[in-house]
Amino acid sequence: MGELWFEVLICFLAGAGAGLGTGFAGMSAATVISPMLVTFLGIPAYDAIGIALASDVLASAASARTYAKSGALDIKNGLVMMCGVLTMTLVGSWLSTFVPNTTLGSFSVVMTLILGLRFLIFPVTSTRRTLSGASTQARIVKGAAGGACIGLVCGFFGAGGGMMMLMVLTVLLGYELKTAVGTSVFVMTFSALTGAVSHFALGSMPRLDLLVLCVVFTLVWAQIAAKIAAKADAVLLNRLTGLILTLLGIVLVVITFL
Repeated sequence: MGELWFEVLICFLAGAGAGLGTGFAGMSAATVISPMLVTFLGIPAYDAIGIALASDVLASAASARTYAKSGALDIKNGLVMMCGVLTMTLVGSWLSTFVPNTTLGSFSVVMTLILGLRFLIFPVTSTRRTLSGASTQARIVKGAAGGACIGLVCGFFGAGGGMMMLMVLTVLLGYELKTAVGTSVFVMTFSALTGAVSHFALGSMPRLDLLVLCVVFTLVWAQIAAKIAAKADAVLLNRLTGLILTLLGIVLVVITFL
């Protein structure tokens, strides 16, 4: 019984962290869920990534709906990026089957710490529209190319896709932060679905109880975070998320490598 409650607790904490990250900054749920399941429950990294990607689907969809209500979602340009993301997510998921389990698990742990520090030191607060005068063709090329890179990383490692997408939207395409997050979670809904299905098809089904718990907890916290983010200061949200991820990353690194 004690082991059961411990598993529920880990899934709750993982889902809460993933949901807050998704709703606040468009972060992939895999950034938190994968290393938590691998480190504390001993779940194989490939299965943990599949669970995390599945948790991303409903959480991202719910967050995208909330951002759409406030007008912070660019579906038209998001669809262009989605084409590149979906194509390369399949390729990345296939390539990850050839990588040792320990390598995938270690990368997820390190990525958590790196993203946390990135949020703290360089919060994404861009309000520029650097490509507002750029041609439609330039936007399509940059969006598709950026989407391809994002999809490869998302499918291969199951982490980083959301943050990479946010960086492409703000830095390359000049989106302001809230529209970038809204568009990011919109695209992540479909990229996560593609990644999860391909992971389960190429591998084996993970434990359904852990899958359901992570999906539910992530969904609930993502909706809460998205509603708060629509009214809160962007810098504060970035740094709170960064603090949580950095602390989690330090704990996971210590447990994994020491």
